[in-house]
Amino acid sequence: MSLQTYHSHQPFHLESGEVLPGLDIAYHTYGTLNKHGDNVVWICHALTANSDVADWWPGLVGEGKVIDPARHFIVCANIIGSCYGSSGPLTVNPETGKPYFRSFPQVTIRDIAHAHILLRKHLNIERIHLLAGGSMGGYQVLEWALMEPERIGKLFLLCTGAAESAWGIAVHTSQRLALEADHTWEDSTPEAGARGLKAARAIGMLTYRNYQTFVRMQTDPDKEKTDNFRASSYILYQGDKLVKRFNAQSYWLLTKAMDSHNIARGRHEDVATTLRQIEQPTLLIGITSDILCPPEEQLLLSGHMHNTLYHEIDSPYGHDGFLIEFEKIGRILEDFLSKP
Repeated sequence: MSLQTYHSHQPFHLESGEVLPGLDIAYHTYGTLNKHGDNVVWICHALTANSDVADWWPGLVGEGKVIDPARHFIVCANIIGSCYGSSGPLTVNPETGKPYFRSFPQVTIRDIAHAHILLRKHLNIERIHLLAGGSMGGYQVLEWALMEPERIGKLFLLCTGAAESAWGIAVHTSQRLALEADHTWEDSTPEAGARGLKAARAIGMLTYRNYQTFVRMQTDPDKEKTDNFRASSYILYQGDKLVKRFNAQSYWLLTKAMDSHNIARGRHEDVATTLRQIEQPTLLIGITSDILCPPEEQLLLSGHMHNTLYHEIDSPYGHDGFLIEFEKIGRILEDFLSKP
């Protein structure tokens, strides 16, 4: 299915108190909603992904896969604040006729979940059979499960947590410092902050993988080298790759959104009490080598939610394992979905 966009002309109120005059939500759907309306699988994406989930999660989503458009009505929406079609720094402010750029207001994970609900209503979806997300996508799933518990059947969470950790906030702050060190980052152009974004991505790559992965995959066999190391080339390549497809102002904004994540905010006295309000059957997956959102974050969820199944995958790929280990994940998810 090609990219579609829902245009809402109603004011959209943000947690900050600011109001967007309208909202664009870019999204993809795959498959068909059945007559009972009970085959919806909604997938929430992570930081720099887009709504084309069949492209970035091909091991799990597609014909013959565990999430199959022949059986499921699959929905993925680009998060607000991003640069892939939903309202964000690169979209036009209808009040000025010009792109928002740095004037786009701060958003939270809760704001992003509210935008998903707006799209759900537009698509006439009454119930979601499975709500899934990894990393930042999992943050959205937890928020949404608390907002509309009666509409969501099962949850699937990977490499995620109930609140952004102090470690995660420190990583994001370091990335924003890299962005802000680029004197162009606040310019009113799509290319603003490109060099800062490259540096921010480099910091991110160190947390998406780990020591063991870099040593195994990026060690140079040539002991005589004094420069141009394989690990350096890899980091530079990953930075350039992101700069070609993403926007620095969106990156800054969305790392702030991640920092805002705490499901207890405004609800209960602590995270544990809030987690006990989530009653949907939930599949949790952690990755042994994940240093960004380690298994202890998923074990916290499992320890306080009522109805969870936890699996820990032994993988060398760190946080990125939730995007790579699709064979192991697919088998676990298939078994989970087959149970009443």
